[in-house]
Order: sequence, then structure tokens, then C-alpha cells
Amino acid sequence: MTVERAPGLSVRLKLTLSYAGFLMLAGVLMLAAVWVVLLRYIPDGALAHMHPSWWFLVNRSDPLHGFGSVAAIVLAGLLVFGLVGGWFLAGRMLAPLNRITDATRIAASGSLSHRIRLEGSNDEFRELADSFDTMLARLEALVAEQQRFAANASHELRTPLAITQTLLDVARTERNGNTAELLDRLRAVNTRAIDLTEALLLLSRAEQRSFTREPVDLSLIAEETTETLLPLAEKRGLRIETSGDATPTVGSHALLLQMSTNLVHNAIVHNLPEQGTVWVSTGVEPGRALLTVENTGERLAPQAVASLAEPFLRGTERIRTDQAGVGLGLAIVKSIAQAHDGTLSLAPRAAGGLRVTVQLPAAPSLSGR
Repeated sequence: MTVERAPGLSVRLKLTLSYAGFLMLAGVLMLAAVWVVLLRYIPDGALAHMHPSWWFLVNRSDPLHGFGSVAAIVLAGLLVFGLVGGWFLAGRMLAPLNRITDATRIAASGSLSHRIRLEGSNDEFRELADSFDTMLARLEALVAEQQRFAANASHELRTPLAITQTLLDVARTERNGNTAELLDRLRAVNTRAIDLTEALLLLSRAEQRSFTREPVDLSLIAEETTETLLPLAEKRGLRIETSGDATPTVGSHALLLQMSTNLVHNAIVHNLPEQGTVWVSTGVEPGRALLTVENTGERLAPQAVASLAEPFLRGTERIRTDQAGVGLGLAIVKSIAQAHDGTLSLAPRAAGGLRVTVQLPAAPSLSGR
């Protein structure tokens, strides 16, 4: 969007006129001071010791005789010198600003890879250029991440739609097929598409931070999560162990509950086939509220763990099931943690499995606990 403005003087011309004006004012004051000193404080006898061309300066009968001509010449010279010198100095001073302006135009055209990289000492222009370069780097990374996310989301959404289309084509060619089986498959595919869409909406909501903050106890959220997912764990032959005291923080109860649910669900479905364990603990450190979820499982390489929080990226070494989700579980956890000014850290366990820790800003202890 371009804002139309009335034409005006350039900053360089304004600086030039300011320099010249200040120089002219200094010249006028200097000449006035000289005139006053010569007129009032130099005695008449000094005239005999001065060159005849300067007698007019101390001729008290006609004090302005000739002085105006000399003052005009001096001021004219100062004006020319001030304009030329001011124009040159203003250009030198504003050169970094011109580079910043050019970089802004390039960025506005859609190219975010350009950097100013202003040389020189650390001054206001250098700080502005460095801040602008940092902003461009963050914008470029954000745009690249959004483009990658959009491409992955389109791919993930296209898969169930393509399966649905294939099932419908098969049903049309095989009219005597098993209708119940076809409906079950369509229902499963549609459920996956709905889950993926809801996950995308939840991720967008967390990234936009469009939620109301309120006092929340992470220990109560962890208890609610384990109670909800306990049947799934028992079905898979897993144990869930919880520990921790009151862990107050501030945020959205619904989003933090979703974050805890994703973590525990992830720990259940990516566990040992049987006799596995999930540990859920909460705690408070100075200024921080912690939620930690650990699980048994296969040994994970640190390189693989580092990418688990990326959208739609699933660890290939982890045990896969039909309940493995849509590939957004840890990505949503990371987004919710960041929306609450917190962090997410992942680390492989030495005995196998994964340790996930969420750190959020701590809040005063909740009453009634």
C-alpha cells in the first residue's frame, strides 16, 4: 500500500539549508561583534596605526561607511561555502540511509535475501541497518517456513482426498462390491482429513496467540490428561506414572491441555509394543514451570530427535501405529509453548525412548491448592 503525500524538500536539501543558515547566523554574529568592538573600544588614536583602507571601521562620524559592503561580501562567501559544504556533508551523512532505503525497496518487491551489511563504526545508522538485516533474516526464515508448511499441509490434505477419489472410482466400477466396507474406509479417510484440518486450525490459533490468559496449574492439567488417555495406555499394555506438586503458570487452559494431551499421546503411541512406561512429571524452578513427559521405546539418534518438532516430520525409527496421528503433534506442542513465551526441548533417553520438557514462565501459587 502506497501512501500519497504532498511533495516536499528532500532531507539532504533540508540539512544543506540548515548548515548554510547556521553558518550565516554565525557570520552575522561574528561581524556584529567585530563592529561593536571596533566602534566602541578602539580609541581614535589607533587610526594612525591602521592601513588607510580600514579607517572606515573606526570612523565614528560615519560608522557604517564601507562596513556594509565588506559584511555583504563576507556573508555571501559564507553562504556559498555553507551551501556547497552542507550539500557535500549531508550527502556523506545520508549515504547509509540511502542504502537502507534501497534495501527497503528491494524487500518490498518480494526479495528478502538482500542484506545491507553496513560497514563502519557503531552509530545510529549502523544500528538501524543491523536491525533491518535481522528483521529481513527473520522474515525470510518465517516465509520459508510458511511456504514449507503450506506445501506439506497441501500434500497431507491431498492424500485423504486422493484415497477418497480412488475408493469412489472403484465403487462406481464395481457396483456389486461390499458397500459397508467402502463406507468404513471412507469414514476412516474422512476422519483423518477432519483431524488434520482441526490440527491445522489449532496450530494457526496458537501461532496467532489469539487466546485469553488465565491462571493455570500444569499439575492438574497433567492429571486430567493421564486420566483421559489411561484407557489407551492400558489397551497397549503400558503404565503411566505421574508425579509433581502444584505448578502454576498463566495461559490458555484449553491450549495447555491440548499440549499435554499431545505429549502423553505421543509417548503412548511411540512406545514399546508392550510392557512400556510413560512418566509425566511437573515441577517449579526459579521463574519456570516445567512439564516433562518421558517414555520407553527404541533408541533414537540425536539427529532424528532434533527434527521431530517439525510439522509433518515423523521419526522413522519410532514405532508406527494407526494412531500415530497426522504429524503435527509435537509441532503443535512447540507452537503452544512459544505462544506462552515458553520453550520445548527434546532429548533421547539413554535406555531408549524420548524425554520432552516444556518450560513456561512461572506464576504465583494458585489459591486453594
